Amino acid sequence: MLDKLIIQRTLRVPASTGAAGDGTAVARQLDAALLDVGFAASRALLDHIGALAPAPAMDLAATVVSAVRELVGDHVQHNAYFIGFPDDVPDTVEFWVDRLRAAVLTGGGTATDAQLRDAVASGGVNLLDLPGYGTYQHTYAELLAAHDDLIRAVGDRVTLLRLGDVAEVEAERLYLALAGRSTPLGETDLALLGELTVACVDGAQPAEIPVRGNRAVLNGVRLVLGRPLVGMDTTTDVLRLACQASGGDVSLVTPTRFRSFRRPERRMLLAALDAVVGASPAKLGDVARYAERWKRLGERLHPHEYDQWPHAREVFAVARGERRVPSLAGRAEAAIRAGAVGPAAAVLSAAPGLLLRSADRLLRLASASERSEVVGAVTAAFGSASGRVLLSLREHVDNRLTPASARMYASRSRTAWVGPDERPPLPADLVAELSRLLDDAVAARLPDPQRPLLVDPEVLDVALPLSGKATEAGFAVLPRGSRAPVSGELLRFFTFWRQTSRRTDYDLSVLLLDADFHSAGQVSWTNYHHDGVVHSGDVTDATHGATEFIDVPLADRGHYVVPQVNIYAGESFDQVAESMFGYQTRDRDQRGAPFDARTVRARSQLRGPGRVALPVVFARTERGWQAVWLHLYLRGWPVFNRVEGNTFTTADRVRALMERRYLTVSYLVDRWRTRAEVRTWDGRLPDEPVTFVGIDAPEGLPDGSEAYTLDRLSELIPG
Repeated sequence: MLDKLIIQRTLRVPASTGAAGDGTAVARQLDAALLDVGFAASRALLDHIGALAPAPAMDLAATVVSAVRELVGDHVQHNAYFIGFPDDVPDTVEFWVDRLRAAVLTGGGTATDAQLRDAVASGGVNLLDLPGYGTYQHTYAELLAAHDDLIRAVGDRVTLLRLGDVAEVEAERLYLALAGRSTPLGETDLALLGELTVACVDGAQPAEIPVRGNRAVLNGVRLVLGRPLVGMDTTTDVLRLACQASGGDVSLVTPTRFRSFRRPERRMLLAALDAVVGASPAKLGDVARYAERWKRLGERLHPHEYDQWPHAREVFAVARGERRVPSLAGRAEAAIRAGAVGPAAAVLSAAPGLLLRSADRLLRLASASERSEVVGAVTAAFGSASGRVLLSLREHVDNRLTPASARMYASRSRTAWVGPDERPPLPADLVAELSRLLDDAVAARLPDPQRPLLVDPEVLDVALPLSGKATEAGFAVLPRGSRAPVSGELLRFFTFWRQTSRRTDYDLSVLLLDADFHSAGQVSWTNYHHDGVVHSGDVTDATHGATEFIDVPLADRGHYVVPQVNIYAGESFDQVAESMFGYQTRDRDQRGAPFDARTVRARSQLRGPGRVALPVVFARTERGWQAVWLHLYLRGWPVFNRVEGNTFTTADRVRALMERRYLTVSYLVDRWRTRAEVRTWDGRLPDEPVTFVGIDAPEGLPDGSEAYTLDRLSELIPG
């Protein structure tokens, strides 16, 4: 299982330690099987499999094929409600009338077409009661038989798989990379980190674990296994660890129901608390923020039973209100209320990250005489704050010259708040000064490349992955705000879901917006056709899985195409056994089944908290069509969510994101230009070792080269 996860995460295949032999026939079969799903094995990988005995060669090949099919969503059967889709899809109302006619005839009654249409138009018909509505009327095999084979096109995707080291080495390499990452991980990577920690707990460890959420995952495993805890330097670190060990939320956004801890675990947690507070009593100031959770945790840890750790007992005294310790943020807020903005900045200087996240507010509130004092405090904090915080502030400052038409705040759970931007803009000279200072600070953090930098132009528009929380797991999925070119004449969206225990109805829809972000039409289960856009039909039960498709011809289309997945009834995205969204690109003359893995450009999981998913928007630009990743969820209604009901909120969020300027990989490349040779990759292999930066690395880079591809872009973020 770990081998499969490594392949999906890195596109590297762990080398087999099986017996040597003649596996050339298996290698040829693997090569053909991979091409059928849009992948290709490197020459080294094929040679490795060809040198194995048939049995281990077949085992490795089966693992590889299973991993990549799952990665692009080809491990399930994507059936369409209308067997001829995208052809032979009826008019929506006519289809409903046909289903109603079947119900009337089944009951022995008669009715004219006019009467049936009136019944449908009145809204008094329950579609779920109509014979054959929402359930497949043909098998997947019958669907395939009704379609010709896919006509291959030059632009069809081929993704390269490379040979890695043995599984233990690959696992350790990935473990060290994830644990030592300078940016927060997403939910899928956090789960993978937990599995890797179990396998690597007694091996090499990262020199530093900068992100506290990652640290909590590692320590959660170490706590259960009885290993010493690492990096516990705040009281909140201990709280995060208790949440992680209880299967809860390490980000502390949602409360956790703490489990009962074994006595050795209680001792480790209380000893860690005692050490933190004993070394710095001021850190008790963080306790009040999570007072209720600390009280619940105290009920599980029984601190009164352990006299040897008196400082740990102080934590729970503060939580119960028996002792008051002002927090750093509280002291700064008191100074601000007193009109002392400069002293407030001085207080926050003890927490550089908090100071930089508060910089905009402090600068807006500061008087002319205090502004230089605040700028000085902010600048002094650059050296102590993380690179991720510096880049976040740089991106923020870049968007503060003028008020935004709509201000959007995206939470770590990928929900979004949108409202009017009532903040006054920052002065242009201040923005220029801060931008210059931040540029210099970021450039100073970047390592000096030992080789020329070779950059694929397609990676330049990828937003810097400052947090894994702002994306979903999947294949070719980019961080929020990233832009990717879209080739081909036809977009085909697909969503698949499989319910866990109760009937679940998801609805794939498309909202079309004009240049001013006003609605220009929609296609959904209530409207199968609009100006050439076609829906594959409504499926309302996913006991064995269900898929819906929408085709969007790009010629003469409007400005914005916004696919969305609405939960009409049943289980949420977090509750279903499986749910995904993806898009394919095709030429108009390509035939084939509705789903073909070779045409899949991206496939994203759907695991957010809302009832409406907005994974990506497609925008017409001067450079052609682009996919702009959203990774947002709308809260929606508990049931009956439809595209018609969220048009305004969807358009609001799309507009806010499209108008925001994101820092992209090109920003870091520009910082490197003054310190290293930077070349643009033109498709030709270099003659000397290089540091390659791109979505995918080409095969055949000279020995000694290093590649930063999509799975490693976050490693470019300076610490």
